[in-house]
Amino acid sequence: MSHAKVYLAVDLGASSGRVVAGVFEDDRVRLEDVHRFPNGGVHVGDRLHWDLLGLWSHIQDGLRAASLRYGDQVVSVGVDTWGVDFGLLGRGDVVLGNPYHYRDRRTAGIFPKAFALAPREEIFAQTGLQFMEFNTLFQLLAMKQEDSPLLDVAESFLMIPDLFHWLLTGEKVNEATNVSTTQCYNPQTRTWARPLLAKMGLPTHILGQIVEPGTNLGKLQKTAADATGLTGADVILPGTHDTASAVMAVPAASRPGAAPDWCYISSGTWSLMGVESPEPVVTDLCRELNFTNEGGVGGVTRLLKNIAGLWLVQECRRIWTQQGRELGWDELVQRAAESKPLVALIDPDHASFTAPASMPQAIRDFCKNTGQPVPETEGAVIRCALESLALRYRLVLSWLEKLTGSRIETIHIVGGGVNNKLLCQMAADACNRRVVAGPSEATALGNVLVQAVSAGQLDSIAQAREVVRQSFEVEEYTPQNAGPWDEAFARFQKLVK
Repeated sequence: MSHAKVYLAVDLGASSGRVVAGVFEDDRVRLEDVHRFPNGGVHVGDRLHWDLLGLWSHIQDGLRAASLRYGDQVVSVGVDTWGVDFGLLGRGDVVLGNPYHYRDRRTAGIFPKAFALAPREEIFAQTGLQFMEFNTLFQLLAMKQEDSPLLDVAESFLMIPDLFHWLLTGEKVNEATNVSTTQCYNPQTRTWARPLLAKMGLPTHILGQIVEPGTNLGKLQKTAADATGLTGADVILPGTHDTASAVMAVPAASRPGAAPDWCYISSGTWSLMGVESPEPVVTDLCRELNFTNEGGVGGVTRLLKNIAGLWLVQECRRIWTQQGRELGWDELVQRAAESKPLVALIDPDHASFTAPASMPQAIRDFCKNTGQPVPETEGAVIRCALESLALRYRLVLSWLEKLTGSRIETIHIVGGGVNNKLLCQMAADACNRRVVAGPSEATALGNVLVQAVSAGQLDSIAQAREVVRQSFEVEEYTPQNAGPWDEAFARFQKLVK
């Protein structure tokens, strides 16, 4: 292994974080887990925050473990996280409080207040982003309307991964793929949407330099190098938005200049479904369908839509565990597989599923309120959730084909959701398309691939995707029984209007 090169991905998700090593030998890469740790929101009174300092301690522990394991084989490290959330620094780079969690309720009902300052059409024209209450723009507006003292003294705005890159290097930059999730960014000019922010009375002097994935920030600063042992490693920005990194690892063959004939679903707590587009699609139809234009690795646009994802199943399992019913993921899926198909359906993106006190009860209530049979067993509840997700994929697929003007032949599913084989087959059946599932560790993989391209280990994104095809097995699912899904889709469409 002496000739192997190692790139470290710090991969933070909403419920857990990890440090993963991408070990490159010849034309293959393998991922090795170094350190895992829990993550989640912390309630402070009635507010929900991220534990910034706790996460930083875990990251340093993981990097120290990697340094001990790989030594001077470590070339670089990069951090990816979820989007939209941010921290603020004051004079002398003082951290101004723990960052808010995107599920904090302070942005509830914010849209009318925002649209009174700038119409919905104008916000979309400047940002090309789908409207979700927790977008950074609305978080900042909520702070302003609460007369937050933090905005008064803030001097620097850093997204969550930017904060950790600053802690590692002392460099304050805003990485482009995460910036593109804020609704404070213009994807057509590739600059901050300063006119919009000024119109809404939000500070623009706190916004920093936007830099692209692959940017090398240099070595770790002394305190971080001493704490981790990574004295020789560089810090290289991946696509710091986890979906940008996950899409980087989709094992699709490139067709330069051609319309996309594949789409991706980055499947985890959220399902992010979209295509790679050479340019942003900022049209009335895009706005009406509430799609988003986010930045991708290599200057592409990720035209996509957020779908609730496996949050529905995770929350059901959490509630049942609280009630003393410990059900493993495999057992839940098995019970769902044994339940009667296509009985009751939900709209996965209905507001009632955003943060309910009890997800199983919220699913039953939705079915009852829409005049459907109420799923009583755990298996029936999970089957309802998974089938509804698959039908949501079908609806979003039809919209993607409208927006791009081309037929999508293949759906690539990456991320942890590939391990749910029942959902993958449902997606193939519901959409009547070929599904290619894998790799499951796409986010960490995309992170290390960008570092490897930046460091010269790989020549291009196309070569990086070829390395993925060489290194990881994928599973293919073909449609089995489309008829019943057509009937179910007709019912589903009436539920989501």
